[in-house]
Order: sequence, then structure tokens, then C-alpha cells
Amino acid sequence: MLARAHWLGLLPPDVAEIRLAVDAGSGFALERVGLRSHAGLLGECLVKRPLRAFAAAYQMARRDERRFRDILRGACATEPLSRYSAWSAARQGPSRQRIYPRGPRIRVLIPVRRGEGRGLAPTIGSLRGQTHQDWRAVIRWAAGELRRATPEDVRFVHEAWRETDHVDDLLADADALCVVDPGETLTPDALALLGHAAAERPELDLVYGDAVHGAGAPVLKPDWSPDLALTTGYFDKPALLTRALIERWPLRMAGAIDGFAEELRLSVATTARHVAHVQRILSRTQRPPADLIPGAAALSRHLQSVMAPVESDVAAGHVDLRWSMPKPAPSVSIVIPSRDRYDLITRVCRGILHETSYPTIEVVIVDNGSSDADVLGFYETLRADRRVQIIIEPAPFNFSAMVNRGVAAASGDIVVLLNNDVAILAPDWLDAMVRQAARPEVGAVGAKLLYGNGTLQHAGVVVGLGGRAGHILRRRSSETPGHLGRLKVAHEVSAVTAACLAVSRAKYDSVGGFDAEAFPIDFNDVDFCLRLGKAGYKTVWTPAAVLAHLESVSRGPAVGEARQRFEREAHGFVERWRDTIRHDPFYHPALSLTTFGEDLE
Repeated sequence: MLARAHWLGLLPPDVAEIRLAVDAGSGFALERVGLRSHAGLLGECLVKRPLRAFAAAYQMARRDERRFRDILRGACATEPLSRYSAWSAARQGPSRQRIYPRGPRIRVLIPVRRGEGRGLAPTIGSLRGQTHQDWRAVIRWAAGELRRATPEDVRFVHEAWRETDHVDDLLADADALCVVDPGETLTPDALALLGHAAAERPELDLVYGDAVHGAGAPVLKPDWSPDLALTTGYFDKPALLTRALIERWPLRMAGAIDGFAEELRLSVATTARHVAHVQRILSRTQRPPADLIPGAAALSRHLQSVMAPVESDVAAGHVDLRWSMPKPAPSVSIVIPSRDRYDLITRVCRGILHETSYPTIEVVIVDNGSSDADVLGFYETLRADRRVQIIIEPAPFNFSAMVNRGVAAASGDIVVLLNNDVAILAPDWLDAMVRQAARPEVGAVGAKLLYGNGTLQHAGVVVGLGGRAGHILRRRSSETPGHLGRLKVAHEVSAVTAACLAVSRAKYDSVGGFDAEAFPIDFNDVDFCLRLGKAGYKTVWTPAAVLAHLESVSRGPAVGEARQRFEREAHGFVERWRDTIRHDPFYHPALSLTTFGEDLE
């Protein structure tokens, strides 16, 4: 993302030779290779993160080499987001400006609201230093704002803000529009990089880059995430809006200058289809990410104007989207793979049948050969409930096959896969998941799952985390907002866990369900979500459905032969989804894949 990158990895003790190759056409240069000792890393860990150093020493004493090296790498090869300034300073290098072919004609719009005129000087200076030359800027002043002189430069014009202007008028004869706030400064290659991306793909509606807030906090954005864009406006600065996008907007006026930026973000979020993300810091903005969150009233008005089947919903002080429930509400089949564990199966069934408010529910239990007399007696009781069916599947444990068997027997329009070690915490959890799963463009839907102590267990899966896939922000506070505040709202992710996963029956069948041959026990849910994505459906995680999950309590940890089986499935997952592992589109590449937090790599 910056001029330099650092990498720290393990050398096995039997290494005889190291070969490093750099593609001459890639623009990369190998500057330095060094050898670090365990002792040196342990010392660095002790300075940077003392508690982890003691944990590493403990694992070394236990001869658990995997955990020992993971702790050291997590401590020494990552930095907290709060240390972005130091992290980026270590990755700066000599400026190497690339010359790009002629890009689009760019119109830079600078709306100057009351009291913002003092911030113009640095903004104008950053524009004059752009390597891309084909741009013109118009400075639109609010009524009554004292106009300030700018350097003599024909590329700048000053005009009064006119509420009756259409956005087409703001674009004039340019190919793309870039809206810049007074006080915002662009890096010298910002317009060149944004314009180059737009020129490379003529079908694009929007190109945006990353930013740094004035306080020094990085704004590291995911690739295009429409739900997140609508509720957080994360893509806002810097961005190029192409003529193709602007010409598709309904005929309307620019409106008041104070509300223009918010209306513009909402229009882009609901209109843009083809979008590119330049994964580089391209601007420094004074506006913190929280300022981009739309007001509930403005969001509601906009959603009504575009006749979207959704309304704004204010929950815990955050604006989220509440999607319409089909009428009548679709029937739901909840598939629960289980074996023995009377305490678990009774709790989850009680939560579904007696503590869930959804009107039409079917429970399908797929039992893997229970022998517990209490469980078998409980099944006899359940059989008296017409909403329950029990399938006995005594074959060797194959989670994927059990899920597929349960779905095949289910009658619901929506299928919910639910582990037997999940506890229902609120009656409306299923309503929140069905509203998402019923959307035509949505495949799998995941829930916010908590450990028994109330910390986060599942807030979405990042593909590539830990080398394969993992749950982001595990064991953090349940109120953790996440980078850009995304854990407060429903948003797109690459995958969710099958511990609680909703999907329409038709979409489940369209991709062939779970892959019982390649992934009988692990990685099956992530593989399933990625196959849904490949078929054109997005995966959504929602904080509106909150449940407790005692992760794998009924299976226990994988050791011995089970560990070997896990590694075989992991290898198959890597082979199948290598490209996504290299870049999860909903996780910024500057963020660490080593730790389960949102640290800098």
C-alpha cells in the first residue's frame, strides 16, 4: 500500500537454500533480507507486547512450536491501528512517480460551506501539485461566505452555489467528477491513480481510494460493499464519479450546499454498479468517518425516492437498514446436526420452539447416532410436535452430509443451519435473518455470535485470516464497533459460519449445497459461501441477530488423526480458493492476516 512492505516468516530448521525472485516488470525491488533469531524476536515481543512475550515463552516451554511462532509473529509483524503514523513512516521510501497514459478529463468540485473558506489554501496547493494534468476545478461558494483569493491559475474558477443546478451542470464537459472538501489534501498521484483506474475500465461508475483522517487515523476501506456504503458512506473521499454514473441519476437539482454531500453519497451508494477500489492512501481529510454516516431522516427520504424495499432503522444509536419482509412471511426450516448432549439439544430446541417469535417454523434434527437415553427420550417427546422431524444418520461423522440430508428433508422456503451448541438470546433473531435471506441478491446470512462470557465469537469470516479463513475480532467486547463502525451495521462479508446461517432453499440447491466429499467437517461453510458468491449472490452478516455459541463444545479440539484430517481439508480449501485467500475483497490488504484483530500487517 505504501512504498515499502515488510514480511516476517519462519525458516524450518532443515532449510538448505533460499531463492528469492522478483519480476522485473512488477515495479518491486528487493531491498534487504535479514535473519532473525527466536531470542531476538522474543526480546522485541517483550518490549512491544509484554503479556504476549510471557505467553510465547510458556508455549516454547511446552514445545508447542506452532503456537510459539504464531504469538511471536502476531506481536512482532503487526501494529495496532492506533500506531498507524509509526507504521507508515517505516514504509515510506523514495518517491517514484509513474507516468500513466492520458486519463479522463476530471472536474474537481469544491463546495465551500459557511466558515470553510480558510481551509482552501492547502487544498488548492495539493491540486496544483497533481501529476495528472487534465483537470479543472470549480469552487462553489455558499451565499454570504467571504470569497478568498486563489493563486492566478486558469484551472480554477469561482462561482456561487446554485441550488437549482443539476449534477450534470457540475460535471460540465468533463468525463468524471471529483468532489473535494476545503481542507482536504490529495497526494500528488491521487488524480492520476483514480483516473488511470477509470481509463482502464470504461464501464466503471465509481473509483475510490483510501484516506487518512486529520488526526492521523487511517481510513482503510473494503472493496465495493453497497450495504455498508449506504449506512456508513465509507467510500466518500477521495472518489471519482464517472459520467456514466451521473447520467443515470434521476433528474434533480443539486439542492442546498449543506446537504449536498450527504445526498451525493446516498445517490452513489444506490446507483453505482461497477466500482473499483484503489488500495492506496490518496488523501488526508479533516472529516472523520463518523461524519459520513447518514441521518435517519435523510436515509429514509432517499430510500423512498428510489422505491427501495427497505427503510432506515435506528438501533443503539446507529442507523441500519431494515429490509421488507415478504408477505406472507416465508416458511423456515431450521436444520440442527446433533449427537447426544442432552443439555445442548434441549436448550436449542426450547429456544426455537418456545422463545422465537417467528410465525412459521420447522425443526429438522439430524442425529448422528445418539446413545444417551435422556436424548432418545427427549426425541420421543419432540415427535409429538408437528413442527419437528428427526432423522437418524448413524454413519461416520460428516457434518456436510448431515446438513445436506437435513436440507433435503426440509420443507421451508428459507433454511437455517444451526449448531446444537447455540443458545437463543432474543425472540426476534430469526426475523432479522429472514429479512436478509429473502433479498434476491443475498445468498448466505450470518448472525452475531457471542461466547459464553459475552465476547465476540463470530462477526463474519475473513478469507485468508491465519492463512486459510478465520473469524475477525474474536474475543473482543460484544460492543466493539470494528473499523469504520462496520460491526454496528449489516454488511457484506466473504463468508459466515454455519453455526448459524440462513439461506433460501432455492439458492442452497442452485450451488449443490455443502461439499461433503472435499470438506466433510471443516471449511464447508466458507466454501459454500464462496460458491454462492461465484454464482452471483452476496453474503451478509447482521448484528440484528444475536445468539450465544459455545464453539465446538460438542466436538472438542482437533488432535492426532483429527488434526491430520483438518490439515487435509485446509489444503484442499487453499487449492480451491487461492485467489480469494490472497485478497478478501471485504478486508483491506494493509490489515493483518496474522492476528484476529484489525491490526496493521
